[in-house]
Amino acid sequence: MREIILDARELSERERAQEYLKESFGFPDYYGKNLDALHDMLGEVKKIKIIFENPDAFDEKYGYPKRVLNVFRDASDENPDIVLELRDKKM
Repeated sequence: MREIILDARELSERERAQEYLKESFGFPDYYGKNLDALHDMLGEVKKIKIIFENPDAFDEKYGYPKRVLNVFRDASDENPDIVLELRDKKM
């Protein structure tokens, strides 16, 4: 199973978050860099574990990080090949 570790603090600003996700997953150039496109791409992944470090960044109820997390949760509900994990980063 492939693992991708994401720092939730990198998801605070929409444009930077989308670029970070594109780079982290190796999405193709046609990736639309929005939440709908993210959901679509996650529907195509196979056997992947996505680990979010610094999950305190998701605490803001309506912030962009929370919206991104909701997309990952929805995608994992629909795609059984996606496993999500939230963990604190150990220093």
